[in-house]
Amino acid sequence: MPVDAAPIAAIATAPGRGGIGVVRASGKQLAGLIGALFPGVTLKPRHASYLPFTQADGSLIDQGIVLWFQGPHSYTGEDVLELQGHGGPVVLQMLLQRVLEAGAEFGLRLAEPGEFTRRAYLNDKLDLAQAEAVADLIDASTEAAAKSASQSLSGAFSQAIHTLVEQVIHLRMLVEATLDFPEEEIDFLEKSDARGQLSAIIGALEHVFAQAAQGALLREGLNVVLVGQPNVGKSSLLNALAGADVAIVTPIAGTTRDKVSETIQIEGIPLNIIDTAGIRRPEEASDQVERIGIERTWAEVAKADVILHLLDADHGPTRADDDIAAAFPQGVPLVRVWNKIDLSGHKPAVDQDAAATHIYLSAHEHIGIDLLRAELLRIAGWQQTGESLYLARERHLIALRSARKHLDHAAAHAAQNDQSLDLFAEELRLAQVQLSSITGAFSADDLLGEIFSRFCIGK
Repeated sequence: MPVDAAPIAAIATAPGRGGIGVVRASGKQLAGLIGALFPGVTLKPRHASYLPFTQADGSLIDQGIVLWFQGPHSYTGEDVLELQGHGGPVVLQMLLQRVLEAGAEFGLRLAEPGEFTRRAYLNDKLDLAQAEAVADLIDASTEAAAKSASQSLSGAFSQAIHTLVEQVIHLRMLVEATLDFPEEEIDFLEKSDARGQLSAIIGALEHVFAQAAQGALLREGLNVVLVGQPNVGKSSLLNALAGADVAIVTPIAGTTRDKVSETIQIEGIPLNIIDTAGIRRPEEASDQVERIGIERTWAEVAKADVILHLLDADHGPTRADDDIAAAFPQGVPLVRVWNKIDLSGHKPAVDQDAAATHIYLSAHEHIGIDLLRAELLRIAGWQQTGESLYLARERHLIALRSARKHLDHAAAHAAQNDQSLDLFAEELRLAQVQLSSITGAFSADDLLGEIFSRFCIGK
């Protein structure tokens, strides 16, 4: 693929103020840049040097640590220069500008988002799954997600995929060798135990998919929307789930006018809990602001992964509750939460029918909240295992599902004995292509552009 090999530079630390800030440069040869920035200084690779950072006229910008990593022993596989100074935004911008000026004659330019990691991928320092794990580790919202991202970054996910690919290649080799020598007239499927090998590959793929699907939950989480009439206890439930007073609770109907969001975690899974304006008929809304809030409530419902429909257990269901439920989108998991059991006399419980799960609790008294947490985990498909998970992305799951489909087709052809060996071999090839796309062995340029454009600048 065409790649701009010009040296690049950027601020590598997050925006804002901090004790330390880093400006990073990477390129095939940075000796000229080092000489321009630090004339007369010899830097030792992988050793820290404390030096002044100066303008071209010798005036001082800052003082800090300089690190030089000589390629290919660096993050990008190229020469990498890091200037670590104080983390003020002004001083870092001055330092970056100085680096760009000093490297202008060598073609140094500002890095694009994710370009350092993209070069690490192109220089075989990371495969594509590991490169994505870099961004996932930075963006991890829970401890469990960070641990799983570290697993993928270490290469554990990639190794599992490589093992599957090697098994598919081995079976392909046997099939295609038989196709090349048909005169041997051997029962290939029986003598090579091709069906047994294929079955073992499918079993291994299912295991990897299960770990990846669980890991995807850690990355994506669920959008959980609280819906119901005014004053039914939505804000109280949000506070109970969050363990803090993040929403205003009053006996006045219609207190919540706009959505209130809070991200919590249950067993490491991030849940984006969204408290919405209470729903009532437009003519009952107190003013235009409340009517807009109700419109936004339905907008959030349309995007929900789970709907929590709150009802008043003390008063029982009303026609308005039925009207609300009738407007819910089809196919979205629905939990009917019967709140205020401290007033109704109900016991905390979970009941299920064909349409929804019913949970009886008291948000105000924090009774039955664990039942709701357990139900949210069940809906998410979470299973507690002692195994490490891979922080997979949706594209990984799509590739794994597609590979499984091709392996299933291969199994169908295998059932016809040796009459469909050519189709058997083709399905194995297609499965291999899908698996290899996860680590980047087969990846289109537009996919790479999409992946790395989502990284922060400087990474």
